Amino acid sequence: MPDPLRWKAADLPDLTGRTAIVTGANSGIGFHVADALAHRGADVTLAVRNSDKGEAALGRILASSPGARVTVEQLDLADLASVRSFTRAWPQAHPGGLDLLVNNAGVMAIPRRTTVDGYEMQFATNHLGHFALTGLLLPALVARPRSRVVTVSSGAHRFGRMNFDDLMGARRYQPWRAYGQSKLANLLFTSELQRRLDLNGLSTLAMAAHPGYSATNLQGVGPAMSGQQWIAGPIEFANRLIGQPAEMGALPVLFAATAPGIPGDSYVGPDGFLEQRGYPRLVDRKKQALSRPDAERLWRVSEDLTGVHYPLDLP
Repeated sequence: MPDPLRWKAADLPDLTGRTAIVTGANSGIGFHVADALAHRGADVTLAVRNSDKGEAALGRILASSPGARVTVEQLDLADLASVRSFTRAWPQAHPGGLDLLVNNAGVMAIPRRTTVDGYEMQFATNHLGHFALTGLLLPALVARPRSRVVTVSSGAHRFGRMNFDDLMGARRYQPWRAYGQSKLANLLFTSELQRRLDLNGLSTLAMAAHPGYSATNLQGVGPAMSGQQWIAGPIEFANRLIGQPAEMGALPVLFAATAPGIPGDSYVGPDGFLEQRGYPRLVDRKKQALSRPDAERLWRVSEDLTGVHYPLDLP
């Protein structure tokens, strides 16, 4: 296992011949993850909701890495029909399988909205969409030895709670509470996925990572949707004062995606004060994120809500 001390993108291995999908790759953490993977030779799919923004991101990657193997595909994680369409087309274009799936796209602390499927937007985008995406791509993942699924969580999981009686916040909704629940769901999903992979004797690894406090456009979306434009200035100031660059926030994800020797269900975050910034290292999660009963219950609920049933039999 490599020493994670000051591990950086330059420490990525040669990824020539590897395939990767990065959701939400047009900006922020996702862009820098995709850019680094492409720079090291991976065949990367930018899975994005807005194709125009995806094409702009593609142009930026090619400008720094001419000849990189990168494509843009439309994927709206808040629309299960879009997820199914993407997962039908991608394996046909890549019959050799999938080495790396980075479940990165997300929304944070937005006013209550529902998706086309009728689900609360944060839970649907941050968890359900990625649950369905991973399940439908699982045959492509297990076709490649030691493939990995990296799901991006957050330190906000620490104030999250799985409210199984009101997952969609229909009775009571608070933006940050809903965000924390979705990020806790990311960790429960990772643990249960790894358990099921192990029980089936598969070499695919499920990992989780969080970027600390990284300065991206994610922080401003919720206030803008709420009509609180006055808060944009303080957010920008906090990003400059406290936040680390998005390139640094991408490092825990890249480490979880490629570092040899780390076990399945590892959780990677920054090594600095309160895990807000710094270089990647293995970090802890709160006790509730390790609850097997909650993980199993969330799995069953997620299968029911998405209609996606993983081909992983349990004894």
